[in-house]
Amino acid sequence: MAKTVATIIGVVFLLVGIVGFVAPGVAGFHLSTAHNLIHIISGALSLYFGLAGTLRGARLFCIVFGAVYGLLGVAGFLLGAPGTPSMPGMVADDRLFKVLPGALELGTSDHTFHVLLAIVYIVAGLMTKAAYDTARDHD
Repeated sequence: MAKTVATIIGVVFLLVGIVGFVAPGVAGFHLSTAHNLIHIISGALSLYFGLAGTLRGARLFCIVFGAVYGLLGVAGFLLGAPGTPSMPGMVADDRLFKVLPGALELGTSDHTFHVLLAIVYIVAGLMTKAAYDTARDHD
């Protein structure tokens, strides 16, 4: 399951990263250049573990990446405050979290997406048995 989820989410990350360059405020997300590059790098990593990594590697990746995105989402909800993004084309948000002001600013849609992403990654990782893993296991 971890390899399948990592592959699917990897593709989604790449698509979101590319779309973000064309429509940075799509669906209320705050997709700056830095955010798009992070999505593209995350997508490439996720695809690697989903397509070329071992089952054990994909499982660990899903759990760790899920934890990172979960913490980011929760931090955004806790540390975000009402504000207007510094970046043009972005809408004001009640939970704006300026990670790097002017370069990486996350809003409520971003936090929600990060928490949901974390849940999917962690569940996939925990539901994957990797005890008898070989070089190129499959789900």
